[in-house]
Parts: sequence; C-alpha cells; structure tokens
Amino acid sequence: MLTLQPKFDLHSDVVCEVLRKEALVCRVEEYSSAVDTRILNIERDGHILYSWKVTVLHTCVIGATETTRIGKYDPVTKHNKLLYSFDKQVCVSSCSLNKEETLLAVSLAQSTAGAERLKPLSKCLTLLIEISPINNTKVLKAVDCRVKVQFLHQEGDRRPVLESHLLLLTEDGYADLYHVLLAKQEGYRVVMANAERLAKTAERLVEDFSWVQWDGHAQRLYYLTHKDKFLLRCVQFYPNHSCDTVLELPLELPADAFPAVKFVNLGFDHYHTEGPEQELVRLEVFTETIGSMCVCYSQPSKHKQELIYSLILVHKDCRKTFRVALGAERTQQRAEQLQPVFIPIGYYILVYLQDYFLHCINTRQQEMLCHSLFFSGEDVDLGLQCQPADITVLHAEEKSCCSLLDLASGTIHVVELSPAYLLQVLKSNTPSRCPGRKADSQCLAALHCLLVYMGKDPNLELKIIEWLCDNVNAFECFDQIQEFILASLFRISYEKSLSLDKVLPYSSVFNKKEVPACLSTVPGVVCTTDLQIESEVKGKGFWAELQWNTERVNYLDNVPHPRYQTTAGPVQQGSERRPSSHMNHLEDNTKKVLSMVDTWCLDKKLVPLFQEEDHQQRALIGLVREREREQRVYRLSLYGRQASRTSQQTPASSGKEENRLAGCQLRSQTGCEWGRASSCYLTPDDTVARWRKGGTRCGARQTRLRLGQVHSEHLVCHLCEVTRGRAALLMFKNWEGKEKELELIRHMLETVWLKYDLGSHVLCLTQQGTPAEWSVLHFMFRILEATRGLSLPLPPGYHTLLAVFAVRCLPHHTFLQYIDHGFLQLTETFVSRLMTDLDNSDANERLKFSVVKRLPQPMEQRIYHMWDHPVSSASISRDYVRTLLERNNKNKGFASSGRDNPGFRPDFLPLTYLAKILSDIEAKAPNPFEEQENVDARFVEETALKQTLILLGFEEK
Repeated sequence: MLTLQPKFDLHSDVVCEVLRKEALVCRVEEYSSAVDTRILNIERDGHILYSWKVTVLHTCVIGATETTRIGKYDPVTKHNKLLYSFDKQVCVSSCSLNKEETLLAVSLAQSTAGAERLKPLSKCLTLLIEISPINNTKVLKAVDCRVKVQFLHQEGDRRPVLESHLLLLTEDGYADLYHVLLAKQEGYRVVMANAERLAKTAERLVEDFSWVQWDGHAQRLYYLTHKDKFLLRCVQFYPNHSCDTVLELPLELPADAFPAVKFVNLGFDHYHTEGPEQELVRLEVFTETIGSMCVCYSQPSKHKQELIYSLILVHKDCRKTFRVALGAERTQQRAEQLQPVFIPIGYYILVYLQDYFLHCINTRQQEMLCHSLFFSGEDVDLGLQCQPADITVLHAEEKSCCSLLDLASGTIHVVELSPAYLLQVLKSNTPSRCPGRKADSQCLAALHCLLVYMGKDPNLELKIIEWLCDNVNAFECFDQIQEFILASLFRISYEKSLSLDKVLPYSSVFNKKEVPACLSTVPGVVCTTDLQIESEVKGKGFWAELQWNTERVNYLDNVPHPRYQTTAGPVQQGSERRPSSHMNHLEDNTKKVLSMVDTWCLDKKLVPLFQEEDHQQRALIGLVREREREQRVYRLSLYGRQASRTSQQTPASSGKEENRLAGCQLRSQTGCEWGRASSCYLTPDDTVARWRKGGTRCGARQTRLRLGQVHSEHLVCHLCEVTRGRAALLMFKNWEGKEKELELIRHMLETVWLKYDLGSHVLCLTQQGTPAEWSVLHFMFRILEATRGLSLPLPPGYHTLLAVFAVRCLPHHTFLQYIDHGFLQLTETFVSRLMTDLDNSDANERLKFSVVKRLPQPMEQRIYHMWDHPVSSASISRDYVRTLLERNNKNKGFASSGRDNPGFRPDFLPLTYLAKILSDIEAKAPNPFEEQENVDARFVEETALKQTLILLGFEEK
C-alpha cells in the first residue's frame, strides 16, 4: 500500500561514524566497545539530535570513564557534529538545539536507584548549555516530573539574531516560554546575557493541559484542556516573536481520556522508567498549507469487538465517526488496548490497525464512503517492517508526503501511496473477475486516488487508459469512463481552492437519482456525520485561509445544488434562435479550445481526428465551455452577495478594511473586464431557471447592464478575499479543462489504436471489419455513451470514425437502426466516402439509398454530386433545370410556387415548368367573356327579361 524510500539510518549514517571517531580518540585501529546510540529529537530544519554512551579507556591511568555525548546529524551535508559531552553517563530524556547552534537545552532523567536514592535528587533536571564554544551551564528546572524542551525556529531576517526562545513543558500540565538574550565576547564567544535573570523572563503560556502536540514546521502548539468539556486550542508563534491563540475546538471525549499527560512530537524519551499509563485515546492534528485541518482521535469502546475513531475535518466543518467491527474470533486483546496509527499522506488519512484493517480516508471527497479505500483481514499489509507501536509520524504541512520513524531500528522512511498497489486493486476487482458490488466501491476509490492525487504522471495515466481498454464493460454501480473523465478534469482545478470541491463535479455518482447501497456503505463499517462543528478560528496566513474555507463550505451547504450538473444537456434545436453575436462568441470559444488541441503531436497523428468541420460538435464545445463558465461565475456572485450581506451586518475590522481596499484595487485593475463579462452572462434566479431549460437570455440591454453591475460588485466582494492568481483560476481555469477533456478522448483512442495495431486500412469501406475493429467499435460506443451521459463534447471527426467502424463491422440493417436511434451520426465526410468507395452492387445501392434518405436536404444535394449513378444524375439534372427556370422566371417576372399547389409532381421538370408558364400566361391574359367596365345592373335585368319574353312568344320583337 505504501512506497518506502529510506531517508535516514541510524546505524549507517551515525553509528559507523561514531565508531570511527572513537577509535581515533582512543588511538586504536577499531573501537570494539558497544555504543548505545539513540535518537532524541528532530528539529525544524531536519537536523537529527542523538546521544550515545561510550567507555573511554585511559592510557595514563588504569581504568575507564563512562561518558554520554550528544551529536547532530545534518541530512543535507551528511555530516555528524559533536555538540556536548557529559563526564558521566546520564539519561537524556529531552533535547533541543537553537537555530544558530549556540545553545543546547537538555532534560535529564536522574536515576534514584542504588546508593543515589538516599540523596535529595529531583527526578528531572533541565539544563541550558552554551556550546559556542562550550562554556556555562544554567539549571532551568529541577522537578519531580518529566520536562520537555523545544527551541522556537522562526523564519525571520537573516541578520545575526542574539535572542533565542525556549519552550519548557512539564508533566504537571503547564508550559513556559523563556526568552534568552545572547551576547558576543571576544568576537566569537556567544554567551547568555541574562543568565542570572533568566527565570524572571519566563512567560506562562498554558496551564492545566492533559495532551500537547508540537508542530515544528508551522511553529504551532496544540494542547487540550478539560473543565466542563475538552477544548482543543492552538498557539501560533510568529516570526516577530509574538504568539496568539488562534483556534478553539470542542471535542467529545471521556473524562478519563488521558490519565497522564501525553506529549506528541516533543522528542523521544527512552528513559521513562515508570510504566506508561494505558493510552485510552490517541489524538493527533494534521494540516495542509491550502487551508485544511484534520483532528484524528480514537475513542474507547464499550464493546470488545469494535474500534471507534473520529476525524474532524475543520475545513469541511464536519465530524465523521467510524465504528469498525473487528470480529469476535480475531479479537484477542481488549478493545481499549488496540490503538490505530494515523498517517497523513497528502489529503488522505490512513487509519491502520495491524492485522485488522486499513482505512484510507479521502478528506476532500468525504461525502460518500465510495471515495475512500477500506481493506480488512490479516492480509492487510502497509509495507512496514516494524511494529505500529514503534512508529512515529513526522508530518510537514507543506509536503504531500510524510516520514515515518522507527524508533526500534532508528530508521526514517519517506512514505507515499503506491500506484502499483492501487493499479493492482483495479485489475483484481474488475467486473469479470470480481462481480460483487463490493468491488465497485474499491475500484472507484482507487481510480480517484490514482487520477486526482497521483494523476500528474503521464505514464500512470497511460496505464489507467490501458486498464479502461481491457475492461470496456461498465461496472454495475458506476461508469469507469465517466469517472476517468471527471476525475481528470477535477484534478486541474482542485489544487488551489478547497471550495471547488463543492462546486465542480468530480464524480458521476452525484448525477444518480438514487446512489447504490454499495457506494454509500462499507460492510462492517458504520459511519456517522455531524455537520456544523463549533470551532472558532482567527488569525492570519494559514488560519485566515482555514476560516475562509469553512465559511464557503457553510454557505455552499445552504445553496440548493451548488455542484455543476454535467447532465444538463445543450439547448434544444427548437428553442428561440440565438443572436449572431452570441453564436460568434461560442465559435470563438471553440476556436480557442481547438487551437490548443491542434498543437498535440504535430509530428504524428495515429487517429484521424480533427480533420473536418463537424459543426455540431464545434457548437457543443463552445456551448459547454460557456455554460460551465456562466455557472461558475453565477455561484461566485451568489457567494459574493452573501458575503456582502454579512459585511453589512457585521462591523468591519481593520483587517476587513484592508481586504476591502485590496478588493477595490483589484477591481480597478481587473474588475472592468470581469464586470463586462459578468454583465453579459449573469442573470437573476428566475431567468437562470428559464435559461437552463433552453430559454432566452435577458432581454433588455439596460437590465443586463444593471444586473451585471450588481453581480460584478458581488463578484469583486468575493474576490476581495483571495489573491489575483486564485481569482483568475476560479474564473478562467476551465479553458484548460475543455482541452483536457478532448485530449483524454484522444489518448484513449490512441491507446486502443496501438493495442490492436490498427493502420490506415481501417478507413477502407470495401473490407469487412476484423475482430480487433469490433473491439475498437465497442470501446468507441462506450466513450460515446459516457460523454452523452455527461453532456460533454467529442472531438470533431469522432462521429466520422465511429461510422466508418460501424459500417465495416455491423450488418447493414443494424447500421441503419443505429442511425435511426441516434447512436450514429451521419457526417458529410463519412457519406462522401461511402458514395465513392463502395461500388453500385445491389446491397451497396440499397445501403446508399437508405443513407441518402436519412440526410438533410442541403447535405443530400451535395452528396449526389459524388455518386456516379442514374438516380444521382437525374437529381442533378432536376436541380440544374430548376435553377435555370427560376433564373428565367426572375428575369420575366413570373413567380413560381409550384410546390405550394396540390398535386404538383416535379418528376419531369421541363414539362412541369412549361405547363406552369402557360397557366401563368393564361391567368394574366384578358377574358373575352368578361366585361371590363361597369354596367347598370337594373338595365341588364330588364333587357334579359325582355329577350326571354320574346323567345317564348309572349311578345313580339
């Protein structure tokens, strides 16, 4: 599970050098006496302090002297340096060296055995020694309890600092800070200037703590106090020699959680002669520079067969408690004697209980258990060669990996998650080998760990693509191709901001109406989540970032559906026509994305993509990119609105005023561009709802400008809290995302292309498809299914290549059914190749006629020019005659509307148009049987009656 890289070995790096120097001192060829070497402390700069006991043989007198010496190992130069020697053997329980290497603080555990037990000796003696050069020694404490010493190592200016600050922590539960002034004598001697008044400079920082942890890299002191309830606090030490309490966090622990004071990361005491009290609770705190903080602790259980541990994710404002069933037949020890080991690796926390389980918890994607790995059984192997009780975790928040110290062997290893092990998890839990649903959650967690946490390695990404090619069939509970695409896109943006975890889609599981039980539960593990923990965070730097992350998470938890929905499809074709300016904007988006895509592998292109004008996919690329940008800006504006309301309700402090002024300056530099961009795309809530359904944008330009101004103010209010680089990332990072999505598809196609050794012959439509091409066709259909499920675009040319494989591999009637059901899209490039490559046999003619009938009319007219067939010739002739006659009609003023008349048959256009011309001329000619001027109707009636009477013989003419 872990990859171990040796960093330090006490025997090879220290003991061998000590034996060589002792042989020189004793003037012997080889020093044969035993050397008891032990690690005492590891300082912030990585220097390792150690002690060893030797027996010095004297040549002038008979006998030998036993001494204890303290040395320092520099991991950069690989050199050892002697710091101080005692003239007798002493038990060093704590040791620390200041940054300038002029003072050495030592805490000695004095023995009370034998004849010395009658002397009035204290159990612990704390000394402050001048070692540049070795000179005076000052006694700081002489008490009957253990004492830990630790110098502060602040990163200040590089000028010589004649002041040191020493933390002194006692088992009685208090911590003092000593301010030691130094002075130079004779140009090189550094001595304590206030040695006599040193006790008066002591500053009491903490009282009545029961647990304390030192973070040397960040210069923080975490401690736990208990009155009515347990309260975790943190003291931050700043470079200007000041300190402040920046954190208060209540913990739910039993009253007797710590029978004795527990020291964490304050050196290594090898002489704690009294039997250590039973450790009921193991507590550790881990942080990251991006503003994340995890408090991990185990809890005693009333049941023998289970272990309880909790993780407080301060940056997510939640607490997750896990209950793991250990099994009655395997639990030989009492449950309270089993303590897990917490190992931080990046944003993962490994909870390890030897021979029982290993839980790799994802602290960023913590919403569901399916994004965390859980292994159980005796075969759980962490890769360590030591007992967990001897492991000490050395964590630095600025590093993604951590180090493990084995006190028994004196070795330090840098540990990282093993990609080979996670790849093995993927291969062993495929649907064909492990059809159970438990394999789905394991594969999903391993896939996200490989892609998001380790995905920067292109070779690793290639191995995952090869795994996808070998396992085309989807898992029962998730689509591995969709997870591959989303996790890879999420990796681009997640590194700089924790708030993006709530906004960006990193898994297709969130699109499911009902999450499968196998993805939300783990057999044998019960997880409960408590939201809205009562934490108080203040300060600057890391603490301001942590506070900001917590506020954003609180806000996004109250926003309905804050995560971008990838299943929101493009605008329907029947919706209102977009303005030409908007279509030009989408086309510009597409050109920018494809301009980056076209720079890939210019020397070789294995797969024939990006060689045609696929208008539908080009429009989809621009539209999806635009929608992602609009929703991201809209979410940021909503948060800015909430932040502005909060700032109006709460009086602004001096720090807030500085942030506001910085925001105004930021707006003056970049707010105009962002304001204009947001004014075009930000809409009120009801308009956004209609727009998501395919409606139009804001109508009036003044309304857009007014709303844009308001939203840009909200956006700038939000951006006041971040740096310009962070703001630019949040606004415009999805440019790289669209490029990455197309690149991933291209990588998958190239991998399967190389796997089956395909060449240019696959584009020949006259040959039947091979089994290898059948496999490629299946894989391309899986890619099409995954991208359609996420409403993501495909590279232009993908549908052409898919149709070529389909017509070669599928029967003709199946191929046509795939077209009718929308699985295949007919492109002009494919149809033109189909018309020219295939002969006019009966089967091919039927296929061509079926394809032509499914084409839109503009494409149909262009395709007929490429097909040498009587039907295409007749169609071309009809089009030509129609064009000539329409041109003639326009010149003579005749209007042709033949297709509007019922019974119109354009089978033979010359005869049809001749009849139409004659009918038009006849319609325009005067009718001789109709009067062309007005007559008296009464006169006509009387005349007609008179003529009738004459004809009947009643009257004479």
